[in-house]
Amino acid sequence: MLSYDELTPPERALWDAFPEGRRVDLRTGRPEDDEVTGGARWGPARTVRASVIAALLLGVNAARPGALAVLRLAGARLSGCLDLAGAQLAHALWLEDCWFEEAVNLLGASTQTLVVTGSRIPGIEADSARIEGNFDLRRSVVEGGALSPFNHMSIALSLTDARVSGGLLLNGAQLIAPDGWALSGGGLAMEGGLFCRNGFVAHGEVRLVGARLPGSLRMRGARLEGPGPRGVVLDLGNAVASSIKLSGGFTANGTVRLRGAQVADDLAFDGAVLNGPAEGDGPALVAMHLQAVDFDLTLARPPSGTVDLRGAQVSYLHENEHSWPETVELDGFVYGSIKREEADGARREAVGDRGSVARRIAWIRSSRGYSPQPYEQLASWYRKAGHDDDARRVLLAKHRRRTLSPAARLWGHLLDVTVGYGYRPWLAGVWLLTLTLLGTLVFDAHTPTRVKADEGAPFQPLVYTLDLLIPIGGLGQRTAWYWSNGFPQGLAYVLIAFGWILTTAVVAGVTRTLQRN
Repeated sequence: MLSYDELTPPERALWDAFPEGRRVDLRTGRPEDDEVTGGARWGPARTVRASVIAALLLGVNAARPGALAVLRLAGARLSGCLDLAGAQLAHALWLEDCWFEEAVNLLGASTQTLVVTGSRIPGIEADSARIEGNFDLRRSVVEGGALSPFNHMSIALSLTDARVSGGLLLNGAQLIAPDGWALSGGGLAMEGGLFCRNGFVAHGEVRLVGARLPGSLRMRGARLEGPGPRGVVLDLGNAVASSIKLSGGFTANGTVRLRGAQVADDLAFDGAVLNGPAEGDGPALVAMHLQAVDFDLTLARPPSGTVDLRGAQVSYLHENEHSWPETVELDGFVYGSIKREEADGARREAVGDRGSVARRIAWIRSSRGYSPQPYEQLASWYRKAGHDDDARRVLLAKHRRRTLSPAARLWGHLLDVTVGYGYRPWLAGVWLLTLTLLGTLVFDAHTPTRVKADEGAPFQPLVYTLDLLIPIGGLGQRTAWYWSNGFPQGLAYVLIAFGWILTTAVVAGVTRTLQRN
């Protein structure tokens, strides 16, 4: 139990001010002396023991009637460990421009609003904490020191399974754990939103796996530095959020993971830079099984690593000329519409011009391996937009890309040349007209021999050619005449073969392929 006589002058000032919520400011007013980076040099006149702060927050000095007890302290050096693990705190804590000797322990604590701005802290442990109000760490520097007992990694700010009724304010803050987790927030529930703007920097992974963020995540202009573990700098796997804003100069020097994330409104990367891991060819963005309404991927420049959207579902996809890297994984990616943002800021539907179709086919072909789904999804979008010709071009490209056995590939080339896999049936008419003209001219210049003298209809080159090309039925010419010389006879065999090929191609390409698609 602390006694008043044992307190130092700055501690007595804080003791006396606490019941009335007055602020104790130990700063000198000289910028060179008040820089928090030099807090290790602050002497006894600016030093307050962490145990004194803990005792006050736990109610050792009761509030006065008509006053609200709040601990407010600025410009102090906090000696010792501020250990509030499991505590039930009924008073708010406001610290400004303070320098902590040791990490802060809030494990399992239940507190009111916590404000620690512009300060330097060697780590904060707040797993399973309950904070009724905001947790404000604006402009503070939090460094990871102690190792996690579970994975032996350093953690700067640990909020695993914590509950915050307000918001987590990290604007302008720095979280430093280059070889570990800058922020560990698996299972974090943040009702008021998570704000990492105005120069926020994280050295190490920001881990928010399974977090619940109904108040949104905003990281406009933030910089995430890697490489963290596995090259990941932001992990929002299976997180649920109203919106996620990673925009306006947001820079990720490592992988951003959104696997299984659910975003009720918009997921925005407008103006962002996705550099991917510093070493190796790892992905820049992994968004497998992502669900979002509005997905804005209008980046500032193309990602340096792959973008993985397999199994993702979005209603509106916004893109620009910088959205896609050399490799994009699209198998199972479903979208309702695509809007393209031009250099002048205008947005339009990504349909209606042949260049758009060619660009999108190249986009799909950038995936490793072959999958029909991306082609079918794009064709479906074109069809819904009323561009049936563009849809057929996409489906034709799908068949041309298939990887088949040599025999099947040969048959595929034949279908492509003859009827365009059924999406260009008019090609069969072109072939039929060409062969009919060729046969008519050749047979008109030569005289065949009757099979039976003085029997049958007279020889008609056009009808004879059609009789050869039509494999079913007969017009009476092919059975009534034969050739005694080589060239017309060879041409007749060729026309019979082409007749069967065209008929089979039309049936296979038009009936089977068009019915399936």
